[in-house]
Amino acid sequence: MSESPRIVTAALVVIGDEILSGRTQDKNIAQIATWLGIQGIRLAEVRVVPDRTDAIVEAVNTLRARNDYLFTTGGIGPTHDDITVDAVAEALGVGVIVHPEARAILEGYYATRGGLNDARLRMARVPEGAKLIPNRYTGAPGIQAANVYLMAGVPQITAGMLDALSGTLEGGARLLSETVGCWVHESEVATLLGDTEQAHAGCQIGSYPFWTEGRAGANFVIRSTDPLMLAACTRALIAGLEAIGRPAVAGGI
Repeated sequence: MSESPRIVTAALVVIGDEILSGRTQDKNIAQIATWLGIQGIRLAEVRVVPDRTDAIVEAVNTLRARNDYLFTTGGIGPTHDDITVDAVAEALGVGVIVHPEARAILEGYYATRGGLNDARLRMARVPEGAKLIPNRYTGAPGIQAANVYLMAGVPQITAGMLDALSGTLEGGARLLSETVGCWVHESEVATLLGDTEQAHAGCQIGSYPFWTEGRAGANFVIRSTDPLMLAACTRALIAGLEAIGRPAVAGGI
């Protein structure tokens, strides 16, 4: 993986009626965002779509065009509603083939598990020209087609696929952060936060309020790709909080 000074972004399409219905709570967003950050890639946007070809095609074509990478989770299993491969192939304008290496992997995996039937063979189908992403858990591989990475919906399997991809993608300037906590209503420091951010180009300040121990507080997360800018902005915010009698807590509360 190489690192460049520009910001490299990725998007994620979470696919599945079960996510939208609330039957399943998605856990992939957080783990993919964390993994991308380690790779020097910023997760810029996430969209959740149903198991419907037109919705998947529209999301894939929109998000792959305005990001360096696009990841999808879900819909690459053996059942009739696993339509992600077909939808991505349609989005890319290519056909669907049975990948010979994927077929061989599945034949080996299912040799002692009842053999490779038609349903299991569906997991060897890929958009034409695609590459495979290893899956150390169930054999069925993930898929890379152009700048689109098709991952499993099961978080543990996705984690294994991400491990296999580690270090293989081009990263950009890493987003660094510092956290400052304070026992204060965020409305009391809204102007301070805005003025501090404006005075430090290249930095962003996020405010995350909470209520605990019977009182209000907030954690302020300062982000920048430049460590010197980040440090200067953090010092300025701490000084600003102390100036109004609200001591800062380094690292957050």
